[in-house]
Amino acid sequence: MATLQAIKYNDGQLEILDQLLLPESCTFIPIWNVEDAWAAIREMKVRGAPAIAIVGCLSLAVELRKLAAPETKEELCRLVQEKLDYLVTSRPTAVNMHLAAEACVKLCTRLTDNTSVNVAEAKDDIVKHLEAMLANDIADNRAIGEHGASDIMKKNATKDKLRMMTHCNTGSLATAGFGTALGVIRSLHTASKLDQVYCTETRPYNQGSRLTAFELVYEKIPATLVCDSMAAAAMKQFKIDAVIVGADRVAANGDTANKIGTYQLAVLAKSHDILFYVAAPFSSIDFQIPNGHSIPIEERPHSEMTHTGSIRTAAAGINCWNPGFDVTPAELITGGIITEKGVFKPDQLAPHQ
Repeated sequence: MATLQAIKYNDGQLEILDQLLLPESCTFIPIWNVEDAWAAIREMKVRGAPAIAIVGCLSLAVELRKLAAPETKEELCRLVQEKLDYLVTSRPTAVNMHLAAEACVKLCTRLTDNTSVNVAEAKDDIVKHLEAMLANDIADNRAIGEHGASDIMKKNATKDKLRMMTHCNTGSLATAGFGTALGVIRSLHTASKLDQVYCTETRPYNQGSRLTAFELVYEKIPATLVCDSMAAAAMKQFKIDAVIVGADRVAANGDTANKIGTYQLAVLAKSHDILFYVAAPFSSIDFQIPNGHSIPIEERPHSEMTHTGSIRTAAAGINCWNPGFDVTPAELITGGIITEKGVFKPDQLAPHQ
């Protein structure tokens, strides 16, 4: 069965699967401009670090396709940078949008300096660059899946089938269409090496139970849902072989920011002598940030904890702390960091940038 497709783009038309409506409804909504994309990202109608960057950049491509070329390349590049700077503010923890913006601005600078390129050609080159992100992400994800599955099988060579645990959502709904950590699990399943995957519900926004479970059922991958508070018991009871999660940002030393609850899984995995992996495209590694202390952590609305939809489920007046992410120290990433370039120990990242 084909994987879910959460981002549809064709000839300047962009639609995204509204993930706030899953699993009750598979509804695609149009993105007409950068402002639509900013709102969809901020409201988490689209989420996952790779998907955020892709939708942000494609929304700019949609705008540029409809825009008459400005009079000068300098004016074009100012417009592009303003739009990208705005998109970066939508979700501050994920680095992919920031890096995609930097890459596009560098392209603008090269095009401006190239006297043989006119403004219309420059606009077309920028649009092609933005549109290429979709196909590139799928290729990178498939490479992540193969590298990760190979490493996990090699380190568990005596076992016929493997039991995995994952957190949050890192599949087709978080990327262009294959997944990072869930892509590795898909590759294990394709190789007939997966016995069972245990996915956490992932508080406070339930992206594990709403999204990951939805993908696993859709693709008929053997899976069991567990509450976040059951993780330690599940590791012991089901003899988990490896834990694999995604990443919204990886610092230069390998410290990793991911959905809240990841850090505790890494601590528990260490205690149970279970390999702990992070799977992410190389674009999630921010070599400008030395360690996890410098990663900005997003605070989510308290209503995500106190309400289920419009129904209050927590006592009125209670104080709330609702960070969207936590940071896992590099030394707890015992399996390695899986990228499209291969699997690395956290201290091996820098030479490959």
